[in-house]
Formats: sequence, C-alpha cells, structure tokens
Amino acid sequence: MLLIEQRAAAGAIATAQLMLNFERRCKSRLRTRLVSGEECGLFLERGTVLRGGDKLLANDGVVVEVIAAPEALMEASSADALQLARVAYHLGNRHVAVEIRPGCLRFAHDHVLGEMVRGLGLPVTEVEAAFEPESGAYGGSASHAHPHGHSADGEGRGPRIHDHFQAK
Repeated sequence: MLLIEQRAAAGAIATAQLMLNFERRCKSRLRTRLVSGEECGLFLERGTVLRGGDKLLANDGVVVEVIAAPEALMEASSADALQLARVAYHLGNRHVAVEIRPGCLRFAHDHVLGEMVRGLGLPVTEVEAAFEPESGAYGGSASHAHPHGHSADGEGRGPRIHDHFQAK
C-alpha cells in the first residue's frame, strides 16, 4: 500500500492521481485507491483540506496529484450580485460549504437548501461538477468548511451541551 504523509514540493511532477470528492478531501486519515487502482493511505496533518491540483508525496517518492471528483451539487445563479450575496449569507449562516463562482453559488445537493434558495428568489439547478468551496476567512488550505457541519474536535463530535452544565 502506498503511504502518503506530506505534500510534494512546489513544481513536483505527478506520476499518479488520486480522485476524491470534497468530503473525502477533508479527511486527514483515509484509506482509498489511486485512479490506477493501487491502494493508498493518507496520514496528513489534522485539518488538512486537499484541493484539486494539490500534489502529495508518497513515502516511496511517488508524486500524486489530487483530482477533485465530480459530485452532485446545486447551483444558484443570478446576474444580481446583491441577491447572490444575500443567498451566500443565508447558506453561510447554516455553515454550508459554498463555492463562489462568477454569477453563481454552488453547494452540496440538498433539497431543503435548494428550496430555501428558491424561496430567496434564485433559480436552482442540479449539476455534476468538481466542488471547490471557499476555505474560510481563517483557513488558507486548512479549511474550516466541513461538509458535515461544525466539529469541536475535528472528528465530527462536538461537546455535548450537558457537559457544560454538570454540577461540580
């Protein structure tokens, strides 16, 4: 099994490809397969979010290019920048990962969110495309945009509310 624990140097030439959807590109520990079918394991720094085009270095020296896999998305379009900003605000208020493109917003397919956006006055279409949402104001490449919502510990488990109110 190919073991990947770090990013490749800038300008490295890839000889292998790893195709992952956005949710899987947010995992720092992952057992998967390269496009060639070879099994590989990712053991990257916690909080790492991979982007299409990123290059990784396997322990045996192989350089692997990350490919953003096409996935089911919803796209809200408008020539009205204020209307797009309003919809982006409401999606962000729900901690939804959003890709901002000229004249449109993309987000993971979710019929409830689609109806909300339609209710805000924008048409919504279903598309199949690579998803590259915004990384967040503090994120750089280590995004806070989790496809599964907020997490206090990076593993999808936040603090339980009652833990804060236990008697001492």
